[in-house]
Amino acid sequence: MKILITGGAGFIGSNLCEHFVGKGHDVTCLDNLSTGFLRNIEPLKEAPNFRFLQGDIRDLDTCREAVKGRDVVLHEAALGSVPRSINDPINTNANNIDGFLNMLVAARDEGVKRFVYAASSSTYGDSKELPKVEHHIGRPLSPYAITKFVNELYANVFSSLYGLETIGLRYFNVFGRRQDPNGAYAAVIPLWVKALIHHESPFINGDGSYSRDFTYIDNVIQANELAATVSKEEIVKRSTLYNMDLPANAPLDLVFNVAYGGNTTLIDLYNCLRENLAKFDPEIAGIEPTFRANRAGDIPHSQASILKAQRVLGYQPKFDARAGFAAACEWYWNNIR
Repeated sequence: MKILITGGAGFIGSNLCEHFVGKGHDVTCLDNLSTGFLRNIEPLKEAPNFRFLQGDIRDLDTCREAVKGRDVVLHEAALGSVPRSINDPINTNANNIDGFLNMLVAARDEGVKRFVYAASSSTYGDSKELPKVEHHIGRPLSPYAITKFVNELYANVFSSLYGLETIGLRYFNVFGRRQDPNGAYAAVIPLWVKALIHHESPFINGDGSYSRDFTYIDNVIQANELAATVSKEEIVKRSTLYNMDLPANAPLDLVFNVAYGGNTTLIDLYNCLRENLAKFDPEIAGIEPTFRANRAGDIPHSQASILKAQRVLGYQPKFDARAGFAAACEWYWNNIR
């Protein structure tokens, strides 16, 4: 395939670039390096089937250049983080909605066959239903969540009006190698791992009882590969397994949860990270966390139903949370000390 990966120098995007380049696909990586890093894709730059394009999805001409000759777009570029969106909703909107629309327009005009994009579990908002199923969402609780919901609406319109095949992957708390531990908006796992490695006490928001469906990066890679490669005919055939009637002539516009389907409290996460890192440095075993107030925009619990992705995409995640925590801790120990 000829693939465009936007945000390809970031955490998830660089792992996707590495995977698809390694499988022999022709990969173009687009990134403005605002939150991504050249070091993430440095090993790929000599590969004949890899091209790096530095540019911004907020510029339509850049998007048109990036999609030239591409069969599939894997759209990972976004300005992430709920707290960042609360502090700076204008930039979040510009990147996540204006940039997303630019990519849809460019993909449509180039005749791209399929547009796979990073959706988010934040779309479930204030819904208290557990586990989360794709067709039941609540009201968004942050500007970031609003932008991700709008992405799904735009994808639906472009599918129905223009025939662009769109698949949204609602990621649940993705973590793993190359997730940045630095900066004001670092995610919880790399932030805590970095603190523990440096013998510092990590902060836990709330009493540690909030829980998440932490999802290891290799599961996300699998979901993207399936979404990019499974034929529409196969999706239509499998849709009946999920009691979903998808006519063969209907536009392809689907959204799937991407997770393991588990549930880990923050205190259990902390204990697991500490236990894994203590294998490399026994002093870490004695470090206790510091508790503080809950964070604005956070929901108490999040857990995915992955039944739809399993039956329609053939998704079978290989890493549960604990296996992922162990792999991530080993990577960070070897790479960020």
